[in-house]
Amino acid sequence: MTKNMSKSKKAISPILATLLLIVIAVAAIVVTYAWIMTYMSSAGERAGVMLYKANVNFYGTGTQIDIDVGNSGDSNTQIARIYIGTAPGNLVEQNLTTQLPARLNAGDITSITVNYDWTASKNYYFKVISSTGQTLEFPEQSPT
Repeated sequence: MTKNMSKSKKAISPILATLLLIVIAVAAIVVTYAWIMTYMSSAGERAGVMLYKANVNFYGTGTQIDIDVGNSGDSNTQIARIYIGTAPGNLVEQNLTTQLPARLNAGDITSITVNYDWTASKNYYFKVISSTGQTLEFPEQSPT
C-alpha cells in the first residue's frame, strides 16, 4: 500500500512552474512600477511653480480686492494675468492694476490689489495665471 501512495504523488509540471514564475515576475514588475510612479509624481509636484491661494481681502467700500498668491514650488515666476467674475464661465481679465506682472519667488507670497466693483455676500471666481503658464482657479465669497 505504501508503494501505491508514493506512486500516486505528483509534482507540479514544468510548464505550470514556468507560468507561475512568469506571473510572480510580472506582479513584482507592476508593484515596482506603481511605487516608482507614486514617488516620481510626488517629487515632481515639488518642482517648478506651484501656485496657491493664501488670502483674499475685499475692502474699499466695494471697490478693491487684495489677492495674496503663494508659490510652494522651487522655481521663481511672475503673476502675469488675473481674471475675476461672478461665474466660472464669465471671467474678465483685470487690466486696472499696475502691479502686474508681479514677481513671485519660490516659497514666497505676493499681494496684488485689483480695482473691482464687488457686492456684499456674493460669490466671485478668480483665475490667476503665471508667466510660466501655471493656473490657479478658486471661488471666494465677499463679506456681508
